[in-house]
Amino acid sequence: MHVKRRILVALAAAGLAVTSITSTPAVAAPDSSRDFGNGPDRNEVAATDVLSARRAGPVGENKIGDRQGYPRQTDLRVYPEDPTDKSIKLGLTPYHAIAPKLNDLQSRSDRISVEVVGESGLGRDLYLVTLTAPERPWETRQQDAWRELIENDPARAARDRRLERDYKAPVWINNNIHGNEWEGTDAALRHIEYLATTSDPAAKKLLRHSRVYFNVTANPDGRVAGTRVNANGFDLNRDFVTNSQPEDLAMRDMIIDTQPVLSLDEHGYVDGTLIEPTGPPHGQNYDFDLYIKHGYANGLEMEQAVKALGYPEAQDVIVPFRDLPPGEWDGWPPIFTAQYAMYHGAVSYTIEIPLAVNNSAYDALPVEELRRRSAINTAVSEATMRTTLSYVDTHRVELVDNQIEIFRRGAAGEAQRFIPDGFVPGFGPEDRFTTNFPRAYVIPAGSAQRSATAAARLVDQLVTHDVRVRQATRPFTLGGKSYPAGSYVVDMHQPKRGLANAMLEAGKDLSADAPQMYDIAGWSHRLLWGASVDIVQRGQLRVPSMDVVAAAPTGGVDAAPGRDLAIRVIDGKDASAVNDLLGRGLELRRRADGTIVVPAAARQAAREVANRYGVRFTQASAGPSGSPLDRVTVAAAVAADELFSLRSMGFDVRPVSTATLNAGYDLSGVDVLVVSSGLRYDQLRPAAKAQVDALFARGGVVTRGATGSRFNADAGLLPATAVPGRGDANGVVTVDNAGADVLAGSTPTSFVFSPQWFVNLGAGVRVEQRFSGGNPLVAGHWLPVGDGSGGPTSAAGQAAVVSGTSAKGARVLMFGTEPMFRAHPKGLFAQVAAAIYWGATR
Repeated sequence: MHVKRRILVALAAAGLAVTSITSTPAVAAPDSSRDFGNGPDRNEVAATDVLSARRAGPVGENKIGDRQGYPRQTDLRVYPEDPTDKSIKLGLTPYHAIAPKLNDLQSRSDRISVEVVGESGLGRDLYLVTLTAPERPWETRQQDAWRELIENDPARAARDRRLERDYKAPVWINNNIHGNEWEGTDAALRHIEYLATTSDPAAKKLLRHSRVYFNVTANPDGRVAGTRVNANGFDLNRDFVTNSQPEDLAMRDMIIDTQPVLSLDEHGYVDGTLIEPTGPPHGQNYDFDLYIKHGYANGLEMEQAVKALGYPEAQDVIVPFRDLPPGEWDGWPPIFTAQYAMYHGAVSYTIEIPLAVNNSAYDALPVEELRRRSAINTAVSEATMRTTLSYVDTHRVELVDNQIEIFRRGAAGEAQRFIPDGFVPGFGPEDRFTTNFPRAYVIPAGSAQRSATAAARLVDQLVTHDVRVRQATRPFTLGGKSYPAGSYVVDMHQPKRGLANAMLEAGKDLSADAPQMYDIAGWSHRLLWGASVDIVQRGQLRVPSMDVVAAAPTGGVDAAPGRDLAIRVIDGKDASAVNDLLGRGLELRRRADGTIVVPAAARQAAREVANRYGVRFTQASAGPSGSPLDRVTVAAAVAADELFSLRSMGFDVRPVSTATLNAGYDLSGVDVLVVSSGLRYDQLRPAAKAQVDALFARGGVVTRGATGSRFNADAGLLPATAVPGRGDANGVVTVDNAGADVLAGSTPTSFVFSPQWFVNLGAGVRVEQRFSGGNPLVAGHWLPVGDGSGGPTSAAGQAAVVSGTSAKGARVLMFGTEPMFRAHPKGLFAQVAAAIYWGATR
């Protein structure tokens, strides 16, 4: 069912006609890979143009074989040998050797299937390998039908005795999501070969009753380069509910389409090895009783298997649920592979192998020691795979029933179960996190919708995550409020209600639940993606509606022929449309209120971009013509996620840093400088400083965070003092936009990470946005520092964003919030775009 939905979404995105389908009723924290990825690097190392490098070129063809049954074998294209591949030094498999290895195994076994399910940012193939006993086409169709039945009619699936006997339990094993955590790939290749070629009756029995799926390397570009991140500079294990990266899109679809009952995500490195379940806080939208029983039991079996290998370095295994206090290795956000997969019915784990071979160890240790460590790590990783498959073979019926029950509770709208102390050894009050699911969410159409563009984006995001959305065919009333036809309804009586709620609820303030959190603790799509969304707590859903496979088109031109057009930049897609028009050489005009005016002669171009980006142009009102706005060139000393976000809005962005400017980079064609990482004004040489000062005299400056605030102070721009909040504070906050000029019309919520606020504001400095009074934190984790300062009550009422014109002539806007964090808060992107357009005009 979901494959069909995704195909229709793709057709709609390509501009092809799509008919909606009416559905039937329906200790200290361990030093590990799972860090923020937003430490010093985020503010001190500016992003560069990685993707401008040559894409990896394949040799040969990719020929997909018979898709009807199993095996489904592919003649994989083979890539040229790359002697710079960082895995070679470790004695591991370089990326270019993977396809030949898999091609060879396909030629020798009918138990192995290999499919290419996507490409990395640099164009390397992503391989999904399936191990199972051969299936005739009708047998595969039956397995697919059972998988669909489990999700779509779980109550019936629970009664199906043939399904119970013959359904092949799916297992998904993900590897190398962090490129410089290599060994999961090699363990996978080793176990793939074993399952494909062994004569062991136990392995053959396993494959008669299971399908074992391997994502061989989730991050091939990082594997080759020896980097944690992908080619765009993103930590792929933080992107699952944002899906900004091609590798994460592929992983999301693998999870949805295979619907595993159990999954592993192989990482490194934690001394002694680390095997989940996590410690608290646990995500409040899970049916956690259905996870923890098998999650803990198999975790302990993996622990014993790792210890039984006999390596002294892998004896002190950490099981966070058992061994770590709250917040040191939590399972709260669905941004991680394991925690995301749980929402699709999997008992899932992050595995951290023991011996570091990356970062400083890669450069400092002798090759012999690196290879010794990698051999141990590979053995540990394979032990977790082998043990998990044995557990699935033993508990197949229970695990399938477990997944059915997760979906059944969701579809029935049942309350989460109370889990008593001792449900599994060690379970206590600190592990108990639950929520009250609303009856529905409504995404209104018409005048009640802040941004139809943002609403459509949100709907498409939900649908591609296998969340069910319906669109009203007639006006209706729900929760005492009337809605027009075309409004969207998310009925929370659905199999994957946990994921639906995790994406749409506000979240929770966890500050009292843990002294710290491993990563972010707030992410709400409802509050951060720019759409208006209503919550319906209770009542009957009698809404004439149809199933949604893609949001209805939202673009158009609402103006009489021959009249100038106008667009307000309240969404990042509005900026994309404006930049597209500017890129065509059109001169637009920006009015003082931020409205962008498009000349009547550009109507056809406006219609094209309206349809491309889903935005609407209205008829320009009478009034001042505004200032000329030409194609804006941005010099950006920013983090990788911000560079990606700026470019996603269509800005012409030139990455810079202290080093590049000191090396003579020419700023003469730049209109606006954006500073958040890797640029120090006080470290610029005289020639570079003169260039920056010249830019101040003609253009704009946008800053974010500690690096941006220091740049402002050192350059003597705005008279404003930045006050830092606690460094690991993060989450969704409420803000007050009263008195805003540049940011007029912004959303009443924002996002912070290492928040700042501004005091001692001098003459001419305008407050564009304030943190709300009281406690502005809606969801996340934000405590004061030891002396009581730096907390949310200290920030309450303070200026979060300020603007003004400096004595040097620059139009400057400073963010104490995080409007482009990991490319997630889509509804905040327009704030950055508005600041850039304001800074570029006079």
